[in-house]
Amino acid sequence: MNFELTEEQQLIRDTAADFAKRELAANAAALDCGEGQDAFFTNLNALAELGFMGLNIDPRYGGSGVGTVAFSLAITEIARACASTAVTTSVTNMVAEVIQAVASEEQKSYYLPKICSGEYPAAGFCLTEPGAGSDPSGMRTSAVKDGDEWVLNGSKAYITSGEFAGVFVVWAVTDKDAKRGKGISCFLVERETAGLEVGPAEHKMGQKGSATNPVYFDNCRIPASALMGELNRGYQVALGELAGGRIGIGSLALGVGLAATDYARDYALEREQFGQAISNFQALQWMLADAYTELEAARLLLMQAASLKENGKDFAMQASMAKLFATEAANRACYSGQQILGGHGYNREYPLERFARDVRITSIYEGTSEIQRLIIARNKLSV
Repeated sequence: MNFELTEEQQLIRDTAADFAKRELAANAAALDCGEGQDAFFTNLNALAELGFMGLNIDPRYGGSGVGTVAFSLAITEIARACASTAVTTSVTNMVAEVIQAVASEEQKSYYLPKICSGEYPAAGFCLTEPGAGSDPSGMRTSAVKDGDEWVLNGSKAYITSGEFAGVFVVWAVTDKDAKRGKGISCFLVERETAGLEVGPAEHKMGQKGSATNPVYFDNCRIPASALMGELNRGYQVALGELAGGRIGIGSLALGVGLAATDYARDYALEREQFGQAISNFQALQWMLADAYTELEAARLLLMQAASLKENGKDFAMQASMAKLFATEAANRACYSGQQILGGHGYNREYPLERFARDVRITSIYEGTSEIQRLIIARNKLSV
């Protein structure tokens, strides 16, 4: 097996790392305090100019076309500096990929260049509802055909970038009499469409620079041409794209976990107790060794899932394994980092406190760890 990155993949990784260190890291703490929004949007636009908003999108639509492995590498490096920017980038790429996968040529030609270029600061993935999270097949948002239009009614919850996304991919029930999960379709809905309202941002524990909003549809009329893909086949599209999104979130978690562990390592080398650097104590050495080992294992799982996806092979179970392991390992790494810092790890003056809050959601969104275990178990028990 060849574990070496291509020159292009190395370039993507190094470009992301350089940009993250120069532009994102300094603003991450400000975003966590409710400030730095202007710089946040400037950085999103700069990432688009660098090609990071369409990493796996065909260049003829304005994308970079560098593949899923490069996408994973980029999200990890961005997340090392700013988890809020990383999740915005990851979800925007996911929306672009679902449009590329199932939209009409006209839809792709219109929306993908706007997403990839940064004309739209971000794009939104409207699947989750207040009563349909881990089980999206239970959604209640409906779309009813009325002449040459569809009329949307319902609500979505926890939508990343809701308040500044330029376009949303929205899932809705189009056949209420169909079996569960069979009568769902997906639509492209622009932000300024009448009847679409974005609610106030949620007050979150972490990743505070990334807006997370409810989105409401009240007799929201969209043209018949807004239907994306086959009628009543949208649920299968959602499941496929969630698998790809799990590579992004696993990569994000890996970046945060590495940032936390690197900071804890550097602190341990400088902090002295009992007349010597605390890095000399075996208890802390083993904490760092375990964290780095688990994060390296997470990286390899992510690379495997990304490589399978990039080569058009079945990757859903591997994506669940990677997401499960990477997010849980990153959570442990952040808490170990806090422990190494001692009281300082609980103090907002040090970034470990923010890392621990930012990483917590990664084992919840894009499918909880419990859902990933369910997917993996069902796959293995079906042989």
